[in-house]
Amino acid sequence: MFKPLGFGLLALLALGVTQTSFTLTSPDVPAGSTIKAEQVYNGFGCSGQNVSPALEWSGAPAGTKSFALIVHDPDAPTGVGGFTHWIVYNIPANVSRLEKGAGNPEGRGLPAGAVQAVTSFGTPGWGGPCPPAGDKPHRYEFTLYALKVDKLELPASASQALVGFNINGNAIAKASFTAVYGR
Repeated sequence: MFKPLGFGLLALLALGVTQTSFTLTSPDVPAGSTIKAEQVYNGFGCSGQNVSPALEWSGAPAGTKSFALIVHDPDAPTGVGGFTHWIVYNIPANVSRLEKGAGNPEGRGLPAGAVQAVTSFGTPGWGGPCPPAGDKPHRYEFTLYALKVDKLELPASASQALVGFNINGNAIAKASFTAVYGR
């Protein structure tokens, strides 16, 4: 039995537009996995290698002009809503991956124009997991934002709150996954 399609779907089909799914993945930190020592922080009682994982994404929506990434631990007992481990913004729209180690404090390995904001560690760059010993495993949320602007015009001294406010205010889509780590 024939069932009529809605006008919106017919219009999209006529234009050759298909629905895409915006996804973020990592070959180093699969979704739902336990984060390995290579990515764990080296300090505060942790002895990891503090290397940022490789990240890959696809399916960004039309109108994406840049990307931003936030890695956040909502379980950290900070009293201010968790702990931010990495913030990168002004990632060009033609980029679809960050290489392993791109989160070094100097930003070597980041795409041209990309900026790392100061994290909860008080410095820019990747700061790996290091939850309190004996605490339950913490969740680490990796979230990539597709932005409607080419560039966020922020001062180098911008706080996490200011950077996050601008990212969220310009987001048209986001893709994320979560991994865990405890000690």
